[in-house]
Amino acid sequence: MIKAGIIGGAGYTAGELIRLLINHPDVEVEFVNSSSNAGNKITDVHSGLFGETDLTFTAEFPFDKIDVLFFCTAHGDTKKFMDTHSLPEKLKIIDLSMDFRIESPEHDFIYGLPELNRKRIIRCNRVANPGCFATAIQLALLPLAKNLLLNNPVHIHAITGSTGAGQKPSATSHFSWRNDNVSIYKPFTHQHLAEIKQSLKQLQNSFDTDLNFIPVRGNFSRGIFATLYTDCPVELDEIKRIYEEYYDDHSFVFISDKNTDLKQVVNTNKCLLYLEKFGNKLLITSLIDNLLKGASGQAVHNMNLLFGLEETVGLKLKPSAF
Repeated sequence: MIKAGIIGGAGYTAGELIRLLINHPDVEVEFVNSSSNAGNKITDVHSGLFGETDLTFTAEFPFDKIDVLFFCTAHGDTKKFMDTHSLPEKLKIIDLSMDFRIESPEHDFIYGLPELNRKRIIRCNRVANPGCFATAIQLALLPLAKNLLLNNPVHIHAITGSTGAGQKPSATSHFSWRNDNVSIYKPFTHQHLAEIKQSLKQLQNSFDTDLNFIPVRGNFSRGIFATLYTDCPVELDEIKRIYEEYYDDHSFVFISDKNTDLKQVVNTNKCLLYLEKFGNKLLITSLIDNLLKGASGQAVHNMNLLFGLEETVGLKLKPSAF
């Protein structure tokens, strides 16, 4: 059994990760760290796990008892922790924050988008899990970049559920504000743009065009519904062939021949893509669950790759459409 530890165990992402790991046939959760909840039952915070686990939060870090460590910490905290703690050299690490997503000689984390870096992930020990918006947008664009077709500005409109803002209430996430409301934030400047551009340039070295990204807060709990359009002279049948070929040996990305709904992916590790042409414009719809394919599900996918498991183990989930 793979022994797993989690640091930062109280948030939405950690709750989903715990749910996946306690039901994973090859994993045993050794500890879930949360200094503010130490001694309390996991189910006191993650009530949806009631009846599934008797684990309690701990303030300890028994690194010698685990094979893989997940960081579900706030952005900036993973790096601070690693700078101030000594971790076993062979311990595999999956960081769900943004601290190590931009590759650099200063660290040895591999960017953990399996549909881009699967071979590199299999050979590494440290993975930087992608952002949720970044995952949906990259999966919509990678086949174009692979075929050197990203040569015009890309316009992106993506709406996310309230769980994307984290569990701690804020002025823009509490129910009375979020309900019956829609708003944009960080237009053209969202932090996920850097990792998206890094990946696209990895496939298309000449990529140097604008990504006009408008992120939107939705009045629903979970999921990302992203629409992207760009000028593309290639016929739709050929574009579909390019996408199907790119994702042919990947387990979680599907090209739909019908218009898609967000409920088709909520509670799954899937990404659904739908392609349309309007004259010279290519419209791409990309749908994921922000907490699973955009966070914890992808982290488990990366763990499966790190330990040589079949990549869908523990991730065959039914959408909550009905």
